[in-house]
Parts: sequence; C-alpha cells; structure tokens
Amino acid sequence: QLQAYGGGTVQAGGSLRLSCEASGNILAVAVMGWHRRSPGNQRELVAEISSGGVINYSESVKGRFTISRDGAKNTVWLQMNSLKPEDTAIYYCTIDYTDNQLERKGYWGTGTLVTVSS
Repeated sequence: QLQAYGGGTVQAGGSLRLSCEASGNILAVAVMGWHRRSPGNQRELVAEISSGGVINYSESVKGRFTISRDGAKNTVWLQMNSLKPEDTAIYYCTIDYTDNQLERKGYWGTGTLVTVSS
C-alpha cells in the first residue's frame, strides 16, 4: 500500500511538500519516487531515489524540487518550491520493490492533486 499526502492548491511561486509511506508485503525497496499526470494526460517521472541514495530528477523540476527518503520507514518526501502553473498535475507515489516471496514488483499509489494557480 502506498499512501500519499500533501497535495493542495497553491499560488505560483509557493511551496508544497508531499509525503508517501509504503507498507505491506515488502522485503526490500529498490526505488521510491514520484510521477505525475498533467491535465493534458501526459505522464512524467518527477523524481526518484534509490536505496543507495541515487537521485534522478526530471529536467523540468531540477533546482526546484527535492526528493528525500527514510529507508527504515519506507517513506519518501517531495519538497516542491517555486511552483509553476505547469506543475499542476496528479502526483503519484511509486515504488519498485521485492516482496517477501522474493518477487520484484512495481506499484503506483493513489494520486494526490497539486494545483498551482497563476
């Protein structure tokens, strides 16, 4: 289960912080991150972080968004600063993990809506 929190409406230039906690049949997490789907239905990787701390950002959010995680709690955060109207989207927490049956799986949680007004 992936439970995401923190979406909402903010004016351009403002900030929001998303959080997500993974729970359930998880042996080890390889990667946690955030994807988004814009009103035009385009899907995009926003940011991801591996268990080893390797981070990957979309070019469109570099320098404005920061991803971090707590490996012990299977929790990931996305600090979003200097938000722009084009950041408006549904944000999905995502996970790539190995379950207790040693199967590798990927999962998208329920989304949280971020709306940035101009």
